[in-house]
Amino acid sequence: MPATDIVHAADPNSPEALDALRHSCAHVMAQAVQELFPGTKIAIGPAIENGFYYDFDSPHRFTEEDFKAIERRMLQIAEGNHEFKGEEVSYDQSKAYWTAKGETYKLELLEGFKGQKLTHYTDGSFTDLCRGGHTPSTKAIRHFKLLSVAGAYWRGDEKNAMLQRLYATAWPTKDQLVEHLKMLDEAKKRDHRKLGPALGLFSIEELAGPGLIFWHPKGGRMRLIMEDWLRKEALERGYQMVYTPHIANKDLWNVSGHTGFYRQNMFGEIEVEKADYMLKPMNCPCHILIYKGELRSYKQLPMRLAELGTVYRYERSGVLHGLMRVRGFTQDDAHIFCTPEQIESEIEGCLDFALKVFEVFGFAQYKMEVSTWDPEKPADYVGEAADWERATNALVSVLERRGTPYKLCKGEAAFYGPKIDVKLIDALGRPWQLSTVQFDFNLPKRFEMEYVGSDGARHRPLMVHRALYGSIERFFGILVEHYAGHFPLWLAPVQAKILTLTDEQIAPAEELKKALEAAGLRVELDARPEKIGHKIREATLEKTPYMIVLGPKDVAAGTLAVRRRDGKQFDGVTRADLIQKLTQEAASKATASGWQ
Repeated sequence: MPATDIVHAADPNSPEALDALRHSCAHVMAQAVQELFPGTKIAIGPAIENGFYYDFDSPHRFTEEDFKAIERRMLQIAEGNHEFKGEEVSYDQSKAYWTAKGETYKLELLEGFKGQKLTHYTDGSFTDLCRGGHTPSTKAIRHFKLLSVAGAYWRGDEKNAMLQRLYATAWPTKDQLVEHLKMLDEAKKRDHRKLGPALGLFSIEELAGPGLIFWHPKGGRMRLIMEDWLRKEALERGYQMVYTPHIANKDLWNVSGHTGFYRQNMFGEIEVEKADYMLKPMNCPCHILIYKGELRSYKQLPMRLAELGTVYRYERSGVLHGLMRVRGFTQDDAHIFCTPEQIESEIEGCLDFALKVFEVFGFAQYKMEVSTWDPEKPADYVGEAADWERATNALVSVLERRGTPYKLCKGEAAFYGPKIDVKLIDALGRPWQLSTVQFDFNLPKRFEMEYVGSDGARHRPLMVHRALYGSIERFFGILVEHYAGHFPLWLAPVQAKILTLTDEQIAPAEELKKALEAAGLRVELDARPEKIGHKIREATLEKTPYMIVLGPKDVAAGTLAVRRRDGKQFDGVTRADLIQKLTQEAASKATASGWQ
């Protein structure tokens, strides 16, 4: 029976059309690889955001040196204008086909598809087991590029074989491909894994282990600024700051359910006096214990508990990625306990806070997504249908009242409640999942949370998880890449650097440093016996916002030469004017220099 999975898209840039193009290109790449490197077995090749990949088990170790040959063969296959033909097959037919081919990974996939509709798609001499979609023929595949190769455990399990994953991208037009490659090149220059250590912000130490972050003095200074700002804002918005332990008895995680549904992401037990303790993967159960310290009245609600709480999660080494995916990190976590009547105003307050974060840290664009349950699969979720409907309606109502566009993602909610995800768009146009407002029907029930209502009866409070930065580490990594290390003055670890020409300027330079520091500015002095050009180059590479050059003529005239990191210089600046301009710019939290 023929399968109809071909995408005839009027808009080649629609998500459906792009996925079809990239998935089809993955087929062509797999065919090219198998032809060029005999003995290679194929696994999976899905479309992903802005591209696709295919996993291979090959006796050949792929390197970037192979990419041009693979691309040439891909283009030859594409020029053959082979039609993508789909055919529904039975389990036995598919098993016989892949057994004859010796494709062990396809056979293993097949075992998971028993009882489901099975389709083989063929273009020319190549056949794959997949659901699609596809372009009508290979002719549409013209503008593509192989990007990188990486190791990937089969099915993401480190107990399985390590495969080789080839990443690539494909676009409808050459201009789009060129533009995307330019963006990728710029992203490499902004990579926080390189910029962070180069700027003395953080490091990951091999001796200590992967996924654990060491904050250096400059990075630590920036982190302190970020945390202080957030705490101040939270307190002004009625949050109460709490601190909870990094470790707790395993019984707590049994009650919360983490040892059941989250065990694979938790570090192992630590025995203390014949009792098992575990590092906390989340702060929420600890906040619930604080709530339950006494019987609450409706008059005490809403209760907003906030914590910059460090948590630990066992992430597999293959997914660790700089600051973006780590094993120990600090969440700007908050949990709101409230009555049903208060929920919309609390959601509104969370969104206001999130957008304030974006504004202050220089992110002008964002998008909202509402993830809810699939009512056709109620067994996959906790809570009653009425709970899900009420909570989802509250989220949507707030967004619609604000006139905020949003995308409704049916079936994408966590099992314990619907949520709003706020994704910021960085300077390169990349979306980052950041702030979350998440209902939880699970934990209040597990911990038997209660409050006394105005009717004198006991009720279960609603619980909302709220994160803004998400985690300090990940948000910091996003900031590094968004600004390419050129942080705005208020956030920069060193706001100004004083550079002397000779030893004779050291004394007045130290006096100037004290004056600037007294005004609340973060200043360093470079009085080394180096040439001034060398000092300027170093300060520029460090991305210091302002350099203050102090030579004999400046000292004699009682003025200063001020140089911005982009090279623009201002001569004859008085000390008073310098302090006024820098303190005003820092206080305004401007994202660009106001000194013109």
